[in-house]
Amino acid sequence: MSSKSSPSASASASASGSASIASEWGGWRAALGCAPRSLAYYRISLGVMLFVELALRFQYLHAFYSDEGTFPTRLLRPQIDSLYSTICVLHCRSGALSYQRALLSIQCAAALCLAAGYRTRCAAIVSWALYLSLTLRNTWLAFILDRYFHYLLFYAMFLPWSSSGGGVWSLDRWLERRRRRRGGDSANDDDDDDDGDDDDIVVSPATIALKLQIAWIYLDAGYGKYSDPLGGWTFSAHPLPALDTYARHTVGARCLYALLGPYGLRLLTPTVVWVELGAAPLSLMGSYLGRGKTVWTCVMTAWMLHLGIAGTVRNTILLSLVANVAWCIYLPPPLLASAPGRASPKKGAPRNGAPSSGDDAGLSHRKNLPSLVAISAFVAGSVWFEVFSAQCDQSMKHIWSTLLHNRWNVFVGAEEYVTWEIAPGRLSDGSVVDVWSKNPSGAEWDMPGAGAPSTSTARAGRWRSFPYLADFASARGREEEGYEEGFALWDYLCKEWDGENGVVPATVGSANTGSGSGSGSGNGNGNVNGNEGRRLLRYNFFMLQADVLPEMGFSKTRKRLIRSHECGGEGIAGDDAAADADVVASAADNATPAAGREGGGEL
Repeated sequence: MSSKSSPSASASASASGSASIASEWGGWRAALGCAPRSLAYYRISLGVMLFVELALRFQYLHAFYSDEGTFPTRLLRPQIDSLYSTICVLHCRSGALSYQRALLSIQCAAALCLAAGYRTRCAAIVSWALYLSLTLRNTWLAFILDRYFHYLLFYAMFLPWSSSGGGVWSLDRWLERRRRRRGGDSANDDDDDDDGDDDDIVVSPATIALKLQIAWIYLDAGYGKYSDPLGGWTFSAHPLPALDTYARHTVGARCLYALLGPYGLRLLTPTVVWVELGAAPLSLMGSYLGRGKTVWTCVMTAWMLHLGIAGTVRNTILLSLVANVAWCIYLPPPLLASAPGRASPKKGAPRNGAPSSGDDAGLSHRKNLPSLVAISAFVAGSVWFEVFSAQCDQSMKHIWSTLLHNRWNVFVGAEEYVTWEIAPGRLSDGSVVDVWSKNPSGAEWDMPGAGAPSTSTARAGRWRSFPYLADFASARGREEEGYEEGFALWDYLCKEWDGENGVVPATVGSANTGSGSGSGSGNGNGNVNGNEGRRLLRYNFFMLQADVLPEMGFSKTRKRLIRSHECGGEGIAGDDAAADADVVASAADNATPAAGREGGGEL
């Protein structure tokens, strides 16, 4: 008689095993713990998204992190305290472009190790510490995406990656099995090959804190929209509901508008609020009651919400995908169970990750104590920062605003107007170009867009923070505080243009490209390569605005002069300023009849 079981017997065993898991899944352990397979999804997706974000960051190293960029380390160091310097010791140590590239390469390697499950905890610690240091190097660039990575990586340091099968689909687990096979430990190897415990629930301070953190993110975001004094996220919003103002700048948004129309968008707007307020609490409740389908429905709804945002709101793809990563920890084990061929749980094996003996339980508690202390201190610090901290503690010159800020109430009200930027500049040959979009034909005053009107220009990503740094020396004299920071910021556009147009030898890794020397470099010996006529003399940086109107319409364009900058000098003054104003006015009048520009082009 053959000792091998028949396919039907294996399928029966698998079904009974899954049924056993489903029947025993529930209670507080299910609500506050995670299935190892869901932790594996979380680890892999977080590592991949982190690698993508860091790989994209290479193109911004020269502009925002090097000493040749907008914020040299010599200007940062005098502004920060000793604790800030200690935490940011690596990225603030040197502003050499090669050094910053090396650090970022290490971060990318750590992200890949996290995704692959190789030295997972060490990879998570390195990733979190270096990401915090990178953010502190230039806090003006930080936005909600960085806050997501900060919190998701922090809790990843303490998650139970190696207990109760927590190393599912990890390189560490594969290497351990290979080591055992080479050592002749076939019995333990057979036990490891049986993945019957891969759906046991593991509970730790990190799983509890991470699930509650995700719940807080959505409750805070949803309540901010719900309590909007102007009611932008309600059906009766006037004049336009929030979705009608945000979802109009991509081809996907135009398709959504064509499908639903203005009334459909008005109906859909309040559902965003209720999804954010209800998804996490219902997921926790469904886990407690053992209702896997309820949890799955909530997770899928949250995923679809973010995918919708990614498709209809420009510059939100990576943010939406990272937000979806967090929901992996909510996935219940019954819906993650593999298809036929799974072995049934071993008889007498502990279910739901419960320790098999009192000694094991005591050991588990002792192992969790350090993470409990660290997480408790972190949560207490966030409460202190949001509730009790003084105004000086919230300064960007201290570490606390980056380390402990835990508010998520973004997109609170309807968008009343859209903004975009242009920077018409005069070259030494007398021609006018747009320094911001790098358009040699001059500034386009019309609202930019490809397939749909857009509130972003050619400089997306981290460049979107640049216009909001206008307070840096926008109207300061040389003796006033902040002058040097402002001059370095605004003069960078001059150096970038000259470098990419062959006026001076372009720096390797010049801004916005991160590679090479742009279109026409110098001759390599420090001399101008004969393209002196393309030298940028001065430019004017404008922020343009248009009100959001019904039927996907926009009002006439109005302008606001943010900065008049003379390259290598203190600013434009006297006859030069008047002459440059005439050039800009002429360019604006010739370029924008369709935009309905209000007023003249005078500065």
